[in-house]
Amino acid sequence: MFAGRVTIGGEIVRDPARDVDGSVPVAVDGEVVWVSDGQLAVYAIHKPRGVVSTAHDPQGRPTIVELVPTSRRLYPVGRLDVDTTGLILLTDDGALAHRLTHPSFEVPRTYRAKVRHPPVREGALRALREGVELEEGTTAPARAKRLATDRVELTIHEGRKRQVRRMLEAVGHPVVALERVRFGPLRLGTLQEGRYRRLTAAEVEHLRNAPAD
Repeated sequence: MFAGRVTIGGEIVRDPARDVDGSVPVAVDGEVVWVSDGQLAVYAIHKPRGVVSTAHDPQGRPTIVELVPTSRRLYPVGRLDVDTTGLILLTDDGALAHRLTHPSFEVPRTYRAKVRHPPVREGALRALREGVELEEGTTAPARAKRLATDRVELTIHEGRKRQVRRMLEAVGHPVVALERVRFGPLRLGTLQEGRYRRLTAAEVEHLRNAPAD
């Protein structure tokens, strides 16, 4: 455990006294060794700005789990930073959360950004498509499309911290507003900001088979 081989919910854990309850996946060297069982649920939420995508926040900010009134112990699937809006999932299905967030599965996420310094030119889009040099290394190629002179749609399959914001800033277009509109095969659609819905069995099955384009 001290070697950093164990993760709980995707987080490296070195404390052998760390409690686990089966609501998030426990993995060794990337392989899930324990997940919850029983009847499980997945919710899609349109996260508003200012809400943190964690189960608890020591600073007392509103959290994503507070948006779904249920007695279930739900956890977010991945994260959106506090200023980013859009699609995020909550679930008590640890195996599915692992399937959607582990880098080896390369599940795509699509974002739409309003940016500074328009217009966004082809050179910037080409750089995003080829990979952008960040502090920790070059990103994988992304799909990039200009929606308007100051708006870009970007699809990535990595999960680096604030990656989309950093990529766009690196090509000269800092983000003004950012929204995630798709996670694997699931789209945000018409779900209103701050609202949620429970996914159907068919939608959950599609997520289990992600990535999907």
